[in-house]
Amino acid sequence: MKKVLILCFSLMFMLGLVACGSNNSNGGSSDEPDSSSGDEAEFEEMEITFSHNQPLESPEHVGALKFKEVVEEKTGGKVTVNLFPASQLGSLREQVEGTQIGEIDITMQPTAVVSPFVDDIKAIDLPYLWPADKEQTYEVLDGDVGKELLGTLEQGGFQGLGYWPGGFKLFTTGSKEIHSPGDFKGLTMRVMESPVLIEQYTAWGGTAIPVPYSEVYNSLQQGVVDGQENPLQTIFLNNYHEVQKNVIQSYHGTMTYVLMANKGWFDGLSGSLQEVILEAELAGKTAARENLAEVEADFLEQIIDSGVNYYELTEEEIAAFKEASLPMHAKVYNSGQQVELLDKLYEAIDEAQK
Repeated sequence: MKKVLILCFSLMFMLGLVACGSNNSNGGSSDEPDSSSGDEAEFEEMEITFSHNQPLESPEHVGALKFKEVVEEKTGGKVTVNLFPASQLGSLREQVEGTQIGEIDITMQPTAVVSPFVDDIKAIDLPYLWPADKEQTYEVLDGDVGKELLGTLEQGGFQGLGYWPGGFKLFTTGSKEIHSPGDFKGLTMRVMESPVLIEQYTAWGGTAIPVPYSEVYNSLQQGVVDGQENPLQTIFLNNYHEVQKNVIQSYHGTMTYVLMANKGWFDGLSGSLQEVILEAELAGKTAARENLAEVEADFLEQIIDSGVNYYELTEEEIAAFKEASLPMHAKVYNSGQQVELLDKLYEAIDEAQK
């Protein structure tokens, strides 16, 4: 009888253990939250370094602030974006280099500055490539061929995230009003450190020399260079019109920025955080484009009111510039896949203009 009772108690104890195990497998204790779901589990605490060269009042910084807002909101504050505007982390080239080696996580830089690191991206800066309509330009940049060009940044160890706006570049000069390519003869124009931009002025009969962004105002004031090219917002916010007599609306090229990350860093992020960053890029880019559209007219009005001579090239003058510029496209963009990319760009631009 004792043996029977002991056997019964043993069986009841074992059945109890099985029942407890079954209850735990169906959800566990209600006091312990499921750690596999929710924002807190998806994102680890992290700080992101984001640099650019534009001032606080610029559309680019408006976009950067929006990027920061979206990332921090969607990660529940676990991911913090530290913004470093106005070249706080070095010159334009130094910021690109810092991103390439991983000292900077994300940077926003003109394509012209990136082209010495990734040659294929220089297509963006070919003169008289883009239509004068910003929306048409955005359509091409955001489309298939624009994405293909953005993908070439991987050659330099970068993850291309998107194209951000700067606006169409204008010429400014200290002494001569520009009407034709020949008017650049004898003039020295400041450009970014870009072989394409140097070749551009050579094709027009002028001379171009790279000058660091932080030294442009003094170089213009002291006559080190005779002129420069930049969008309205850059001319106004940096007061270049104070030391230049002429501002010429030429529509010869865009100041297009690329938002890009160190590729190794980006690839090491969780899929969820990568998705948040891409959402933030879209929101930031849109905010920057909208702000640029809002402020450009005001910037132009204030530049004109300052007493500077403002001149807009006629259609005939633009046609002469374009004729002098197009042969240069094939000359400087002709290696590897570049010929194919350029043809795709031409086709996409033609389609956008229909």
